[in-house]
Amino acid sequence: MSEAAPAPKKRPPSQKRTGTTSTGARKAASKPARSRAREFALQALYQYLVGGNDAAAIDAFTRDLAGFHKADSAHYDALVHGCIEGAAQLDALIEPHLDRKLAEVSPIEHAVMWIGAYELQHCLDVPWRVVINECIELAKEFGGTDGHKWVNGALGNLAPQLRAAEVAADRGTAGPGQDGTAGVA
Repeated sequence: MSEAAPAPKKRPPSQKRTGTTSTGARKAASKPARSRAREFALQALYQYLVGGNDAAAIDAFTRDLAGFHKADSAHYDALVHGCIEGAAQLDALIEPHLDRKLAEVSPIEHAVMWIGAYELQHCLDVPWRVVINECIELAKEFGGTDGHKWVNGALGNLAPQLRAAEVAADRGTAGPGQDGTAGVA
């Protein structure tokens, strides 16, 4: 008896590109200009936190990086300069929402939380959920294994403090004292 030759294997059907990498992060080509601005701001703030470099030098260096021309430079400027100038105030907002000292937090997560706190406080055109989601994505892409969980927890607790009315309206709750009650059921 002779064996029949195995049938040639068919190639799986080609898949459409979804704009994400194998890890689920958005591909660079599919990122909006503000998301890119946050990425470049994160790099700049990391240099500031780790190296203590001068803000002007960091800014000049970052603007020369490949792809910067695709970022929203006005949003980048607001984030970098706003976070550096308001660092102590941002730290004071963030620290009560952490389970450890801010000095023990990685510089990536620290910078991401600065970005989130700054946007929650000053970029009112960006919905609070978008701020938190963008920061979680930054932490997933650039931070440690579970860093995004810290970022989510800290900013999720900070959002009602900085944007009480927006968060309450979005969640469908009036919040303590906002409906005329003491907030106790």
